[in-house]
Amino acid sequence: MTIRVLVADDQAMIRGCLRIILEDQPDIAVVAEARDGAEAVALARSLRPDVCLVDVQMPRLDGIDVTRALAGPGVPDPLRVIVVTTFDLDEYVYGALRGGAVGFVLKDAGPTLLVEAVRAAHAGEALISPSVTLRLLRHLTVAEAPPARRPAQPLSGRETEVVRAIARGRTNQEIAAELLISLSTVKGHISHIQGKLGGRNRVGIAVWAWENHLMDPEM
Repeated sequence: MTIRVLVADDQAMIRGCLRIILEDQPDIAVVAEARDGAEAVALARSLRPDVCLVDVQMPRLDGIDVTRALAGPGVPDPLRVIVVTTFDLDEYVYGALRGGAVGFVLKDAGPTLLVEAVRAAHAGEALISPSVTLRLLRHLTVAEAPPARRPAQPLSGRETEVVRAIARGRTNQEIAAELLISLSTVKGHISHIQGKLGGRNRVGIAVWAWENHLMDPEM
């Protein structure tokens, strides 16, 4: 199955480079390019791509607004949005992740990570550049986190373990191996966690874990 991707960036050279990297893969095709945020929203709603790669800083609508419009709370059929940026501590990134983005990748992270992020998003997973995952969440949850949100129902001990693993950037397969449970059990736990937290994706679960001080800030 071909993964259909929308690329949104105000620089033609960046869009061209992303297209070359992605279309070098046999299972990925770039179906549209957007020069600004408003065009990105219009094209995404029209074409319904499998994954949207969205730059943070764009004219007309920035990456946060685009993410919220395509994947944020209240969107009935959200798209999968990956935030792509030059700065690993960009002040906009946290808002984009809270707005529904399923990934965060630096432009200098390299082709392999970019491709992995697209495939992860398409598979319902999430990928954040490893060099900034913990540092980003630590920095922004300490500095700017809103009041902690309580789950609709308390998490079980096992669900709390899964939440912590997700916040450390673990994949479903890695969580299963660490906790000695099956992959289907991991997926079941994640589904229950999302229901209790009212979250759409793994990034939202990770942000919630940091907001609620479930993670060791020195890890």
